[in-house]
Amino acid sequence: MSPHEPLPPHLPATPLRTAVVGAGAIARGAHLPALAALADEGGVQVAAVVDVAEDAARAAAGQFAVPGAFTDVGAMLDQVRPDLVVLCTPPALHRGQAIAALRAGAHVWCEKPPCPSLADYDAVAAAAGPAPGAPTASYVFQHRFGSGARHVRRLLHEGAFGRPLVAHCQTTWYRDAAYYAVPWRGRWDTEGGGPAMGHGIHQTDLLLDLMGPWQEIRAMAARLVHDVQTEDVSTAQVRFAGGAVATVVNSVLSPDEVSRIRIDCELATIELTHLYGYRNADWRITPAPGVPARTAAAWHDFGPDEPSSHLAQLRALVADIRAGTPHPTSGGGGRRVVEFTAALYKSAFTDSTVRAGQIRPGDPFYAAMHGGAPDRLPVGAREEEQPA
Repeated sequence: MSPHEPLPPHLPATPLRTAVVGAGAIARGAHLPALAALADEGGVQVAAVVDVAEDAARAAAGQFAVPGAFTDVGAMLDQVRPDLVVLCTPPALHRGQAIAALRAGAHVWCEKPPCPSLADYDAVAAAAGPAPGAPTASYVFQHRFGSGARHVRRLLHEGAFGRPLVAHCQTTWYRDAAYYAVPWRGRWDTEGGGPAMGHGIHQTDLLLDLMGPWQEIRAMAARLVHDVQTEDVSTAQVRFAGGAVATVVNSVLSPDEVSRIRIDCELATIELTHLYGYRNADWRITPAPGVPARTAAAWHDFGPDEPSSHLAQLRALVADIRAGTPHPTSGGGGRRVVEFTAALYKSAFTDSTVRAGQIRPGDPFYAAMHGGAPDRLPVGAREEEQPA
């Protein structure tokens, strides 16, 4: 098969030749261990690691018994001809690397944030092409793939809890100055945003997956502590198409760290409280008065516990690639949280309500999350507080 031909729409049950681009902490701590576990199950064969630092590529390849170590993505694509490329690089590199991999006939699984802008995301999606079985780009939103989310999503979408009415989505974490010493962090052009983009995007993605389409957002953002370009805290009020209202809070200023989603429905309150990943026990369902005990007991039957993890999503991704089925975080399934985040920033920076579908080509917030003004002071911070 030529490296520029798409994979067949239905692959045989043989391991997918896989390459990891970027040998930093997320690759070594999450992706390579997940790939190693799936390799033991026969799902993938990790053929190469790529990093601009040769020592890092060789060290990661040696640690995980990967035969190839490269410093150039193009050379790896030409020599290895992978079926799947896993991108663990800074966000500003995702567009170019994803398009190169897609054009070489490989599927892509990319770390968050997907891209620094909606324009970048759409360019990658366009490179994937519409043909069934053609290579696609999917994104790491592993919280959709734990057994708890699957169970609750099914019940919500079946209407078991009645109408969703009120929701809260909270990602309140803590990051110090040393975290932002990494050159690409905290900059609009290289990270794409602050905690709304780089941290809370996981919980926001899960909220959107559970709640369905959003309709409008009104937001506020501020840079209160860190000497960065982006915000370090944001809040938003959201109205969903079904009528429910929600709050979304993202912070890297919170010593008592937590990730939380709460959805109040007509017949129950659903709560998820964790930090970086959940198990079934982290979900709580509280029935409303009058709900039969037998019904409530069925709600609590989550089945076998599969924690949210890179491995859980990777299993689903490989199965979808083999079946020629679009992965849930590809195309529109990955775009919705990027559009939501762009709308949050536009609302915060323009002091206006932003509606779904409003940000299109030609809108400055389509091309950049900051709307083309990298030195814009986020709403909520006073001029005299602006870092030197």
